[in-house]
Amino acid sequence: MAVLNNQTQLTEGHPVHTYWEETKLIIQLLDELSAVNPQEEFQKFYNIFNHLATVERRFERKENQLFPFLEQKGWTGPSQNMWSFHDTIREIFRIVRKNLDEGDFTSAKHNLGYLSQHLRRLLDVENNILFPNALEMLEEEDWIQMRKGEEEIGWMLSETPAKYPNEPEYVHPSEDKIRRTDVVFDEKAAHYDEGFMTVEQVNLLFKTLPIDLTYVDENDKVIFYNRGEERLFPRSAGIIGREVRFCHPPKSVGTVLQILDAFRKGEQNEAAFWINYKGRLIYIRYFAVRDAQKQYRGVVEMSQDITDIKQVEGEKRLLEWK
Repeated sequence: MAVLNNQTQLTEGHPVHTYWEETKLIIQLLDELSAVNPQEEFQKFYNIFNHLATVERRFERKENQLFPFLEQKGWTGPSQNMWSFHDTIREIFRIVRKNLDEGDFTSAKHNLGYLSQHLRRLLDVENNILFPNALEMLEEEDWIQMRKGEEEIGWMLSETPAKYPNEPEYVHPSEDKIRRTDVVFDEKAAHYDEGFMTVEQVNLLFKTLPIDLTYVDENDKVIFYNRGEERLFPRSAGIIGREVRFCHPPKSVGTVLQILDAFRKGEQNEAAFWINYKGRLIYIRYFAVRDAQKQYRGVVEMSQDITDIKQVEGEKRLLEWK
């Protein structure tokens, strides 16, 4: 793998410096896993494997933070190609975990070889292509804003990376009142039909709803998502103003665009599907948004965990609320 010869030029807390620290950790964990026999030292193997699986946070930061900034500079390759590679690695993780759960240690060790091969190849591409180009293309302000958004997703590291120089003090999403200046909002954005609420009340309403909402406008740009305390899928400020086709894995983006096209043509107003995600049943619905003249104004995506709702039977009256 390529030597990280430009790492010393970056200050601790810089997003790329953090990726490099995680790279060291990934290589260390892969080496440790290869030296452990899962049948003889199962718990040790399982603990190391679970730590390695937190590479998902690294993937999510790239997909929701780094890639959007690169898209703004015109480089869409990582969003289209590297995301597919992430999904391949995710699938191998799923297979190895299934092997371990079934006690098939021979297959687990065999598939771990594929996992190591794919991860090391990904690290090579990152260090030789992705990060050098990103450092050349992005400005200091981009990295500062990127580091700010990383707080919402997290890292593989045991300790939170240092604050990046000149980075604004982190503000929890529920307290974030900064108006996004990189997106042009409608002048009537503060107007609400059939009622009057302050901006704070509207934010509290969206934060309290037990669903994930994302609003994509008629130009296929993400202009809003709600920031609840418990989120089904990762989101960060980096998606605001982003084209929706870059907000989904490459294997599903074609279907999403077909749905939007049907909405735009007036052929359909709703699409629904459901998936099993981390042991929970998730109900996902798309709704076409139209104005008073029935003109297409975008789409709202709503995701909800309905696992517990599916178990409801009989009745529970209002007075039995406790």
